[in-house]
Amino acid sequence: METGKITLQEFQLVYEKDSSNLSAKKKNKKKPNEGCSVEGQVEIIKMDPQELEIDFVGFHLSLINAYRRIILAEVATIAIEKVDIFNNTSIVQDEVLAHRLGLVPLKVDPRYFEFQNKEETEWGAQDSVQYKLNVQCTKNPHALGDETDPDTLYLNRKVLSSSLKWVPLGNQTDIFQETSMQPLHDDILLAKMNAGHEIHLNAYAVKGIGSDHAKFQPGLAWYRLLPEIELTREVEGEQAELLQKCFSSGVINVVTTPEGKKVARVNDARNDACSRNVFQYDSIKDSVKLTRKTDHVIFYVESHSALKSFEILEESVNIMIGKCDLLLAEIDKYTDSDVGN
Repeated sequence: METGKITLQEFQLVYEKDSSNLSAKKKNKKKPNEGCSVEGQVEIIKMDPQELEIDFVGFHLSLINAYRRIILAEVATIAIEKVDIFNNTSIVQDEVLAHRLGLVPLKVDPRYFEFQNKEETEWGAQDSVQYKLNVQCTKNPHALGDETDPDTLYLNRKVLSSSLKWVPLGNQTDIFQETSMQPLHDDILLAKMNAGHEIHLNAYAVKGIGSDHAKFQPGLAWYRLLPEIELTREVEGEQAELLQKCFSSGVINVVTTPEGKKVARVNDARNDACSRNVFQYDSIKDSVKLTRKTDHVIFYVESHSALKSFEILEESVNIMIGKCDLLLAEIDKYTDSDVGN
């Protein structure tokens, strides 16, 4: 696959004619497999439980975008789906409280659970997780007489996600530990109460996907093309410092030459946010050429669920493999029946 580039101009993007990684207006007939890259490269730049940054070089954008869409719409997680409220005398309405509970990320690993049958009316150990919340706000008997801070005057004034307590269903205690069934963050504010207020409810979490509701999304996924910056002329003095300020930190360095001149040099174009601020200044806008490589994709995954960032990408790849297997099976079925006829 030929390497294409996108040139960033002041008011438009210009796609070079050799860019085979993006849809072109002119359609050329190709032989089967022509234009398909089989020599792609993958490099992990950063990987930890929360964030993943990975480079895909030589892959078609449609494949990378497919992973992104699968992560957002089809990678499953566990989230609270139904709330039975027995008593709620706080100022937060029942519907708002239930909605906030549904958005609380849980530590529960979805790979140990099945999808709940929509016709099922019982909460089973294989497809559901139950929580209870029972909090009462009372006056603090140990508060000083001149105390004005309501968080000190009242006990349980703030209802946090840590107030959700896991209630095992069936044999769940034989499989899971309580620490792995709690909310992912224990300091999420659910409601504020005054003395005499009370919240008592049961909540039920199920397995779901982002296409059903955004609360089931395991995290965020996005990508960008690798930026490239080329200095078309030497930029020195005040212009060099101005050019440096037009880009993100670390993109442009101002160095001192042996002759004592301060000149601009490209340090790390990867960090460029492609803001095109340089085109605001007539004195330097002709000094750079901004491009992006269409065959080099920087892919990001950020987790806010029980799944780690790299596990989210792994799940999306497995889902893609399953789709491909299904398609191949259907093709084989059709070709076999066609041969039999």
